[in-house]
Amino acid sequence: MQNSVDITIENFQQVILQDSTTQLVMLEFWAQGYEPSEQLAPVLQAIAHKQGANLLHARVDCQAQPDITAQFGVQNLPTVMLIKDGQPIDGFAGVESEVNIQAMLDKHLPKPQDELFAQAKAMAEQANYQEAYTLVKEASDLDASRADIKLLLADCQVEVGQVNQAKALLATIGLVDQDGYYRTILGKIELAEQAAESPEIIALQQALENDPDNLDLKVKLAVQLRQANQIEEALSLMHSVLLKDLNFQDAKKLMLDMINALPDGEPLKSQYRRKVYSLLY
Repeated sequence: MQNSVDITIENFQQVILQDSTTQLVMLEFWAQGYEPSEQLAPVLQAIAHKQGANLLHARVDCQAQPDITAQFGVQNLPTVMLIKDGQPIDGFAGVESEVNIQAMLDKHLPKPQDELFAQAKAMAEQANYQEAYTLVKEASDLDASRADIKLLLADCQVEVGQVNQAKALLATIGLVDQDGYYRTILGKIELAEQAAESPEIIALQQALENDPDNLDLKVKLAVQLRQANQIEEALSLMHSVLLKDLNFQDAKKLMLDMINALPDGEPLKSQYRRKVYSLLY
């Protein structure tokens, strides 16, 4: 893809005002025959080539385009400006190393976690929390410090049955980021915990306390816990049943169904799949 363009009066509005709304524009002011400009030019070209579609390298020949040069108030050559949404957001004058230029660009270029987060958010808005979880978990693996990523991950965790993990994640959210979305997730956690204290679950738990080796009670309780989004507790119970009797009723199928229903990327999915396979083979 062509990501380098020479700026003229004719394409100025298209590149600077329109293209910069969808990608970062690296605007280079240069002059032919001027050694610092010729020294910097191949460095900028190499960087632009590496970035591909993420970056548009726009060049202004100051000798041929004095009006554009004057409009930006350029006084030294070479000068480089980063343009986003039609406005300069960063830049430098003179010759800089590729390392320093790349460091400047990294502050403004989209990161992989940005796209993953955007996709996950779109999935969550459609109530597709399985796919949203997988995407936002990848984003979190790339940047575990971002509050917006942590909040979306916690939301997805509640929806796929990871209530305890969601609570632990919310505990790391600072006061400044405890917004309306944060409070919504807290509300979801409270509802999930209330569901886990349903009369049916409490009765089964009490019965199991009185008869701790009753595999049928364990299966019934695990099913109820799964329905209440207490997936880790449910899987633990089902695993304890299979450890005692691998062929007890339909426990094996129920547990595999629970595991397969977990989103890709959820650690419990691989953890319990390995546990079941270790019993099978």
